Formats: sequence, structure tokens, C-alpha cells
Amino acid sequence: MHEQALMSELDKLVSEGRNPKTMQIDLQSTSDILGLINDEDGNVPLAVRKVIPEIAAAVDRIVASFQKGGRLIYMGAGTSGRLGILDASECPPTFSVPEDMVFGLIAGGPEAMTRAIEGAEDDPEQGRQALADVGLTARDVVVGIAVSGRTPFVIGGLTYAREIGAATVALSCNPDSVIGGIAELAIAPVVGPEILTGSTRMKSGTAQKLILNMLSTASMIRMGKIYQNLMVDLTVSNQKLLARAVRIVVEATGCSVAEAGACLKATGNDVKLAILIVITGMEVNEARAALARAGGFLRQAINERQREAAELNNGNG
Repeated sequence: MHEQALMSELDKLVSEGRNPKTMQIDLQSTSDILGLINDEDGNVPLAVRKVIPEIAAAVDRIVASFQKGGRLIYMGAGTSGRLGILDASECPPTFSVPEDMVFGLIAGGPEAMTRAIEGAEDDPEQGRQALADVGLTARDVVVGIAVSGRTPFVIGGLTYAREIGAATVALSCNPDSVIGGIAELAIAPVVGPEILTGSTRMKSGTAQKLILNMLSTASMIRMGKIYQNLMVDLTVSNQKLLARAVRIVVEATGCSVAEAGACLKATGNDVKLAILIVITGMEVNEARAALARAGGFLRQAINERQREAAELNNGNG
């Protein structure tokens, strides 16, 4: 009876439907198979664009959380959980944030990143416990990720998060999902049936990846981690990233490679400080204080310095 009920539930999900355009895909040539995949993938960005208002609302919640010292916590099972961990793992090197500021939880624990842990996603209590184990607080944001919108691990986690008072966001690929009804905000790009029925690692997974990128990147931009379109809070941890840091300073200021390298060395490879010093001529400690006053926003620190210089010149004139 349980299996029949589950089958009936899955039958109602857009993501589990059969795609009429690919019913004969097993008879196609390699090129035709790839063409079909590519055609279907082309629908994903269009579906994501339709939910930008919901994504924007989630970003605003995340930024508000960060400003209070809160964390962004992704949670999901299988592909959804892996995508959350993947997005989170890129935040520390890209934006120089602490490793616990953005992180992901997956049903079955770390071992589930590389292999399926059967049954792990079916226990809502595991979702609650995973958040309890990381000390969830009302300052945090929990993004529950589940294509179907009905994964028990995510349901348990979001329910617990609501009880704690944390902000909650549901990311699924089905409208009117269970998790969408639990969370304060629901993001549901409808990408339609997969080319392989139920293989939601494909279009649905791509939609999730795009949206997770948007959530983290837009939030970090709003937190002052970007100047123009440059990663000025980059963590320099190897030679490739040092070369990238030099290039960023050169592109932001128009200085020489030698000057960029010297400024980076003087600031301990702090890209923001190096740019501020090149543009304004400030000393390291003075630049560090100016950046702190600007809350880490490089453009604001530059504008403030230039305004001070202009006022000084006007006074002398």
C-alpha cells in the first residue's frame, strides 16, 4: 500500500512525467541524442528567469542573515544535496568567507557525496538532527533543496528550522510542493519532464545549480565582496590564484604588473587593500582603516577618499 501511495504521489509531479519529445530516444543516433538533450537544456534558463522575483526575495533574506552574523545552510538528498555542498564549497576561496558561513548538509552525511546511501533521505528526523548538530539559530537561513519537493530529510529540516525561527527557503522543480508549503519562501522553476523519465539530475539539477549560483553570488555581491565585476575578496592560496590576484589589481586600476605585485606583497595578498592603495595612494594601515569604515565595500571606500580629496582641494582653492 505504501508503494502504491508513493507511485500515486509521483504521478502528480511534473518532474516525474514522460517527455513526449524523447519517446524514441533509444532509437536515435549519438548526434540526435545530444541534440535532444541540448534542446531540452535550453528550456532551463527560461524557467529560472520566471522565478527571479522569488530568488531575489531569498537573496534579501540571506543578506539580512549575513549582516546579523548568520549562516546560509543548504540541505538536500542525492544530487540536490551534492549541488548544495558544491556551491557552498566554492564560497570560501572565491569570497574569503569563513568555511562555516555557507555550507551544505546531505542526507546520509559526507559519505553520500560520492555514493548513494540508501534510505537516508526517507527519515525526516535525520533532517532535524543534521540542523541541530550544527547548532541552528534564528539568525541562519536554511535552503531546502528537493526536485520533487517531498523529500522527508528536507521536510524534517525545514520544519525544525521554522520551529527555531530561522529563515527558510524551499527550492524544488514542482509547483505547490510540500516543502514549498513549509518554507517562508518557495522557489520552483518548472523545467518540465526530463529526457529520461525521472532522471532529475539533468534539467532539474541544472536549474538547481543555476539558482544556487545566483543565491550565493548575488548575496556576496550585496555584502561587498565584489568591485565592478572583479573578485576582490579572492583568497590567494596558490600560484595560479596569485597570478589571478595580480591580474585583478591591474584590471581594476590600470597599474603595471610590477606595481600590482608590490602592493599585494605589502598587504599580505589582500586584493581589496592593494586596489585601494593604488587608486588612492593611501598607506596600508590607512587603507585598512578606510575599508573598515566602509564596511568592506571597496567602491564606497574609494568614493569616500576621493570626496575627501576633492573637498580638500576646493578648500585650498
